[in-house]
Amino acid sequence: MDVPNCCGAEIYGCPKLLFRYLEDIAIIRIGVDVGGTNTDAVLMDGNDVKAVYKAPTGKNVDEGIMAAVRNVLNMSRVAAGDIQAVMMGTTRFTNAFVERKHLQEVGVIRLALPATRGVPPMIDWPDDIAAVIGKHHYMVAGGYEFDGTPISRLDEKAIASAAKDMQTKGIRKVAVSGVFSPVNSAMEERAGEIVLNELEDASVTLSSHIGRIGLLERENAAIINASLTGLSATFVASFERALARLKIRAPFYISQNDGTLMSAEFVGKYPVLTFASGPTNSIRGAAYLSGLKDALVVDIGGTTTDIGVLVNGFPRESGVSMDVGSVRTNFRMPDILSVGLGGGSLVSRNGKVRVGPRSVGYRLVEQARVFGGKQLTATDIAVAAGFVEVGNPDAVANLAESLVRETANAMHRTVEECVDRMKTSAQPLPLILVGGGSILIREHIAGTNEVVVPQHAQVANAIGASIAQVGGEINKVYSYEQVTREEAVKSAQAEAANQARNAGADENSIEIIDFEELPLAYMPGSAVRIRAKAAGELRLC
Repeated sequence: MDVPNCCGAEIYGCPKLLFRYLEDIAIIRIGVDVGGTNTDAVLMDGNDVKAVYKAPTGKNVDEGIMAAVRNVLNMSRVAAGDIQAVMMGTTRFTNAFVERKHLQEVGVIRLALPATRGVPPMIDWPDDIAAVIGKHHYMVAGGYEFDGTPISRLDEKAIASAAKDMQTKGIRKVAVSGVFSPVNSAMEERAGEIVLNELEDASVTLSSHIGRIGLLERENAAIINASLTGLSATFVASFERALARLKIRAPFYISQNDGTLMSAEFVGKYPVLTFASGPTNSIRGAAYLSGLKDALVVDIGGTTTDIGVLVNGFPRESGVSMDVGSVRTNFRMPDILSVGLGGGSLVSRNGKVRVGPRSVGYRLVEQARVFGGKQLTATDIAVAAGFVEVGNPDAVANLAESLVRETANAMHRTVEECVDRMKTSAQPLPLILVGGGSILIREHIAGTNEVVVPQHAQVANAIGASIAQVGGEINKVYSYEQVTREEAVKSAQAEAANQARNAGADENSIEIIDFEELPLAYMPGSAVRIRAKAAGELRLC
């Protein structure tokens, strides 16, 4: 099968139909994606990709960022002072939580009594991470029923007392959760005000700003976020210094995991919203480069392959609770399937060919045979099979043909199995291949009607970051016995638009891009869950 290599415009129609706002404001901007193997950077002028560069991430992440950005500036001959915005995708916060590093102790205030007394916060957390964050729990009266009716009156004195106790323990990161607070956040808002009045230099995370219906999972997400706000502040400050050293004075934005951006100030408050933003950037970049709105996206990196689904130009969201570092959460996450297949995956044969999950990672250019190393990797197989010409092909010329064919078949079979798991119908879909490891796949994939490798596919993640809009989302339960459907829909859309505005979107460009209305059959009062997502252009002034 011939795999087209194109910009997408000739075959599928111009990507401007999806990202037309870039026509109106030709922003000169840099997109950066920091991965485990490479740090990718792209410089774009409106719709035009001016320069791309892949730098090894290495042990010092800042050096990889500096090298990638400096090179795209030099290659494009664009002055640093002409850059109008910088967008970054990062796994820094995800890795910190999973590795239990750079986390801070958190005080948890739950507004629920007399309900939920038998299930305290962090009840199902792994002991190692609970020990780092601490089990500082304060359960006070408050919370709501599903329809917004108070369970009990908010105990403001108990909240003030909890804040004073945290003051004595040196705790400055606070997570506030309440029963059904996404329905009515008034008690959480008031509790946050009390904490800030009583606790010096406090940082407060309200669960209603992050999670969805479901107290424990939403509370967990708030606690995770609160534990990362210190690292977030440090990260923002260090990246600002890096840009200053490069003489770039433009504002910078961080990718969220729904394919939109948030300002540096916003990420300082909500670092948890960056979780899984890397695969999301790749999916958005794939949409931009191919011009497709609905497709499967396979992003093959140095160590892993991430498979997602494009729905109307944005990643399909997961409909189930997700585990992050063995902690169950319910904040929005893209529906991503990850497997241990990448360009650096080690190949072994003990009766049967095995590819991955062990990988040489960012040392690929040192340890792969085609680059002078001694390890047999998936990239070596791709070169031996004639899929791509990189490095020294003579270094793999003596590989047995049967080994090459079996390994290539195994790589394609892995992708086919993932595609089958991600599809929700038998209808074949286009498949977009992106990432530096996209060289591993060059044959037909069952369940797809075509495979597309767009131009600049190797840096789709950085392009996805650079073209992202700014978004906001609301997910609440309404009772149609208390408000009309028209009022509920209008309220949800207004709240989503307001979140986008607060995250840095231009008010005049905000549109509702996704809307979902789901009746809750087993709850009284004609209860309906409404989810609305808004997005708009960057506000550059």
